[in-house]
Amino acid sequence: MADRYLHLTGTAPGRFLTRRLGLPQPAPLRRWTLETPHLDGPLLHLTAGTPTVTGVAEALRTSGLTVTERADRPAAIVLDATGVATAAGLGDVHAALHPVVRSLAPGGRIVVLGTVPSPDDHHQAAAQQALEGFVRSLGKEIGRGSTVQLVRIPVARIPGGASAHAAGSTLRFLLSPRSAYVSGQVIELTSDAPDPGSDPVADPAAPLTGRTALVTGAARGIGAAVASVLARDGARVIALDVPGAREELERTADRLGATALPLDITAPDAADRIAAAAPDGLGVLVHNAGITRDRRLANMPADRWASVIEVNLDSVLRTTDELLKAGTIPRGGRIVATASIAGIAGNTGQTNYAASKAGIIGLVRSLGPRAAADHGVTVNAVAPGFIETKMTAAVPLFIREAGRRMNSLSQGGLPVDVAEAVAWFAQPDSTAVNGQVLRVCGQSLLGA
Repeated sequence: MADRYLHLTGTAPGRFLTRRLGLPQPAPLRRWTLETPHLDGPLLHLTAGTPTVTGVAEALRTSGLTVTERADRPAAIVLDATGVATAAGLGDVHAALHPVVRSLAPGGRIVVLGTVPSPDDHHQAAAQQALEGFVRSLGKEIGRGSTVQLVRIPVARIPGGASAHAAGSTLRFLLSPRSAYVSGQVIELTSDAPDPGSDPVADPAAPLTGRTALVTGAARGIGAAVASVLARDGARVIALDVPGAREELERTADRLGATALPLDITAPDAADRIAAAAPDGLGVLVHNAGITRDRRLANMPADRWASVIEVNLDSVLRTTDELLKAGTIPRGGRIVATASIAGIAGNTGQTNYAASKAGIIGLVRSLGPRAAADHGVTVNAVAPGFIETKMTAAVPLFIREAGRRMNSLSQGGLPVDVAEAVAWFAQPDSTAVNGQVLRVCGQSLLGA
């Protein structure tokens, strides 16, 4: 369903009226297209204190933007605050960004680089944790469709000190139109990244070439968008959904040149049938299938509870364990699951759904490090907020409008926004991104 309010605020009378009434002023978001793959304008590279990482400039140059230390109208600003280790040092953050933040172009990006708070130095830990509060607050006030993120680059166990090389794929994603609906996020890279397990990417425009990706719940909505973006990035896609959605699934698969796999993911032999459909292994496994059976707990029968837990969580745990054990997901593989902000903030009438999605977060945080160590596989999750789908179009008007406006970008996201985040997790050079839960919610005002 079209967002008529967003259209209204794009007109002169609409802007005048909404300003007078003090209503939200959403800016249309610029998303990735083949014709406009990059932001328009230079990237302003700043520092606060003495940086403790190397290779930042080199990593920034892979963004496709012109990197400079002076710019009147930057499309993006990257502040290296890795050297901020004291409360007084936070003044350097203010001094660096205060003079330039108003010059950021509409739809621009601000990325602050930090390090992991130290368990041994409480002054450094306080200063680096302060960056999180700073970034989340700046994201809520920046406006005009711009976004703000914090990327933590680990220091420990990296020979020769910390390097920004492993942050390359993360910076390219955050400094591009692909991250249009991601803001106020903290991404912590790992120093225990698994071996990529494959040759370097030959074509940056198609980084998944030669890899097979399976997407569950792929017949429609977010799942279909994920399948589409992975296919765009070069993957051979297997689109899975329940047999009851066969016709729609086959239409989606035919459109993408993908393989349709009608299968109930809760079936006891689901993992065996997935492995049979991918005899050469799965480079990417996306757990997207999910259902809702909403009702307040006092009115929720056991079958409504059990069905949601079974589809959204138990089937994910079971198939993941079996596919890893069988070696169907080789070294360098990527597992991406779909959580939800409901699993972070909770939601009335969704104790079952929120429990299942919070369970996905627990899975990712626990399995990520062990899967990397034991199998050379990363495990991450996306947590969508209000995304414009057929399901949200059926939500009552006033609830739908509240869902759209209760985030820093004052609008709903699109399925492609979630898909772009999944594709970033899936990239071969995202090996240092593991055990992360990325909220694709426009920095929802709900939850953490």
